[in-house]
Amino acid sequence: HPPPQYSNRYILGLALHDVLALPIFKQEDPQLSPDTKLPPFQYVLCAATSPAVKLHEETLTYLNQGQPYEVQLLENRRTGSNSDLNTKYVKTIIRVVFHDRRLQYTEHQQLEGWRWSRPGDRILDIDIPLSVGVLDPRANPTQLNAVEFLWDPSQRASAFIQVHCISTEFTARKHGGEKGVPFRIQVDTFKQNENGEYTEHLHSASCQIKVFKPKGADRKQKTDREKMEKRTAQEKEKYQPSYVTTVLAECSPWPDASYISNTPSPSHNSSPRSFIIRDGNGSPAYQEDPLPASSDHLLLTASLQDTQQWLHRNRFSAFCRLFSSFSGADLLKMSKEDFIQVCGPADGIRLFNAIKGRNIRPRLTIYVCQEPEESRPCQQQTRENAEGPLCVYHAIFLEELTTTELTEKIANLYSISPQQINQIYRHGPTGIHVLVSDKMVQNFADEACFVIHTVKADTSDGYHIILK
Repeated sequence: HPPPQYSNRYILGLALHDVLALPIFKQEDPQLSPDTKLPPFQYVLCAATSPAVKLHEETLTYLNQGQPYEVQLLENRRTGSNSDLNTKYVKTIIRVVFHDRRLQYTEHQQLEGWRWSRPGDRILDIDIPLSVGVLDPRANPTQLNAVEFLWDPSQRASAFIQVHCISTEFTARKHGGEKGVPFRIQVDTFKQNENGEYTEHLHSASCQIKVFKPKGADRKQKTDREKMEKRTAQEKEKYQPSYVTTVLAECSPWPDASYISNTPSPSHNSSPRSFIIRDGNGSPAYQEDPLPASSDHLLLTASLQDTQQWLHRNRFSAFCRLFSSFSGADLLKMSKEDFIQVCGPADGIRLFNAIKGRNIRPRLTIYVCQEPEESRPCQQQTRENAEGPLCVYHAIFLEELTTTELTEKIANLYSISPQQINQIYRHGPTGIHVLVSDKMVQNFADEACFVIHTVKADTSDGYHIILK
């Protein structure tokens, strides 16, 4: 401990010196050859680790509620791991998440409960005046436990974060003095993609923490230190030394689709016909190959590698080694009892539901078919077995019951841009065209069938859709 007259900057300087003395930062370490690839970034939380952690276990760091703690953002330039970085800035997202998997499963409910009990408060904040090299810091009002910002890896950067919730706020509180739940600080860094969006994942790391009321972390650290001093030298060898700072360990990226990827939402439609404009003055048909439907269900044909990636995406990384020799077919053959026996009750049931769970039934299903070249309706062609193009209907599944959703689903079905559809009308009595509104969509009969007729718009390059 430095004398009281020394400043906080002196303490942080010692902290950084202590971190750089660790083996992972020693370039002269014989175990690290010149070809050894280090992670592109390193994140250091300037708070001491607990001495009461056994060897081969993850470090545990105690924090005080509301106190600013520095997170240093370091780039490993020695191996040139960021030589392919094509942008000056990168985006980093810092989250406080649950360590306990049972709480991860109910994270949304837990955070909503905290929001109601602490209206107007945030779980995680960034102290902007103290932070260095941080640009465009943001805290989404709907994500109380996350902050994000840009920074230049070639410059010194550090963000001071404040955690406002304490570990005992998420315990049962049946009797006093119970232990609080551990949290995780997760840091994810992204670079720009071809569209200039920060969605291309570069690196992720995390560490385990517990948050106490003000001064509580200092008392807990002191208690752990006194307990260790009372142990024999042989017992002390079973525990890790306490470091001045906490180096975050590499981990899987946080499975947040809005940051991790731009893949479209799963589509229920398969192999739709091209959208053909039959008007004489219409432009050529827009025939772009439709995007493949994406689904996060584990497939029967999934290989060993595909199964491992699926486990990572769905936050089952802890079981990747356990199921390293399992294919998709192997996991799909397992029963709920098998998963419970292997993974325990909570994780076993969660993994079983993720693998065997069925899609939620859509609120409304309608069927549409593009009007054939002949003027006769499809039903008449079917009855007469006439030669010509077969009338094939495609299912459209609606969840929001809005005209916007209907427009997007029709555009996706026929592989055109939603902007090309100006309006959607319904063929009404005596041949009039009735503008389709949200209320009309909500009153569509489930599994209703429509024939789609297209009309070229007079004032633009778009088209009108008529549901007959």
